Amino acid sequence: MTILLLGSGGREHAFAWKMIQSPLCDKLFVAPGNAGTAAIATNVNVSITDFDAIKTFVLAEKVEMVVVGPEDPLVKGIYDFFLNDEKLSHIPVIGPSKIGAQLEGSKEFAKEFLVKHNIPTAAYDSFTAETVEKGCDFLATLKPPYVLKADGLAAGKGVLIIHDLAEAKEELRNMLVHQKFGAASSKVVIEEFLDGIELSCFVLTDGKNYKILPTAKDYKRIGEGDTGLNTGGMGAVSPVPYVDAVLMEKIETRIVKPTIEGFQKDGIPYKGFVFIGLINVNNEPIVIEYNVRMGDPETEVVVPRLKTDLVELFLAVANEKLDEITLEIDERSATTVMLVSGGYPEDYEKGKIISGLEKITDSIVFHAGTKLDNDTVVTNGGRVLAITSYGNDFQEAIKKSYQNIDKLHFDKMNFRKDIGNDLL
Repeated sequence: MTILLLGSGGREHAFAWKMIQSPLCDKLFVAPGNAGTAAIATNVNVSITDFDAIKTFVLAEKVEMVVVGPEDPLVKGIYDFFLNDEKLSHIPVIGPSKIGAQLEGSKEFAKEFLVKHNIPTAAYDSFTAETVEKGCDFLATLKPPYVLKADGLAAGKGVLIIHDLAEAKEELRNMLVHQKFGAASSKVVIEEFLDGIELSCFVLTDGKNYKILPTAKDYKRIGEGDTGLNTGGMGAVSPVPYVDAVLMEKIETRIVKPTIEGFQKDGIPYKGFVFIGLINVNNEPIVIEYNVRMGDPETEVVVPRLKTDLVELFLAVANEKLDEITLEIDERSATTVMLVSGGYPEDYEKGKIISGLEKITDSIVFHAGTKLDNDTVVTNGGRVLAITSYGNDFQEAIKKSYQNIDKLHFDKMNFRKDIGNDLL
């Protein structure tokens, strides 16, 4: 098959790394890709949201499957674009329909879906600029800390957790009236705060059948001890050591099954990944949020643990035959540590030369924000490289990642030195 993969991050490099191992994959294009994907596939300079340009490329290159990495093209309706075009409708798109993608595109839509299908989630209400004072009154009925979520996509930065009521009211006004997150915060969901340990549950579904992928835990904040600003993720561990069979059974029966059944009841076409952000409160799993694609950097620890052919899985999704596939998982742990640009998640410089890549042994380097500059790999984003390793337990795996990080260098390189410490 000739396959087109959309995206340019560590998640997409991990997908590409796994997909080219498949005998079913003859040619893999990545749009726009990065220096890592360029080494194993063919990068193409096409925007992931320029559907007409994607159509032209797909027809010219006789692409037989499109795999969507990030959420943006999904929320904008790339699945429906292909389905409704007679020249493209025979080409499967791995990713949900536009309405399905609203689970990530709109916090309010997601909360309504959860409540409708009796899936455990935090109490909430939503507000607009017109009802901002009612929102302030609602905040006063909750116990601190207060959780404010921009309704739309805000690149993972639209959630605020605030301990002071007056500050929470001020931030609500900033979001709704002063458009702190632009159009994304024209509506804001206020939620009760849940105290527990977070984890990520990943599901691949053909809309009827599903496979639960390995669990993972990521580390969002820039600083050690989970301090500082939120980032796109500074590292990840899989499996999550404290997730036992009892908790997993609760997650499947109370959350995964009713989610997939909800798609069918609501007539939502959904062929792709469901990323369920959970919090474990006294051994009771509760949904914090849905995402409609794989997480990053969790993909960099989940995909390496899949023994099953990923392209075969995607074909089964396209043909609604996922129930016919046996999912095989590597029993080893996998960990990843993100190397980021100095200054990230705020201002940072690009174009820094990366050295030491050829010295890496016993780890996989997934490129996130990199590009080739005259055959030299340079930084091209805030999160630059993900260093993934296997181990008999996560301590052994993380040790390998840190040993290999010592061999790498770029100017102002930064990383967290405590990934997995909270699990000891």
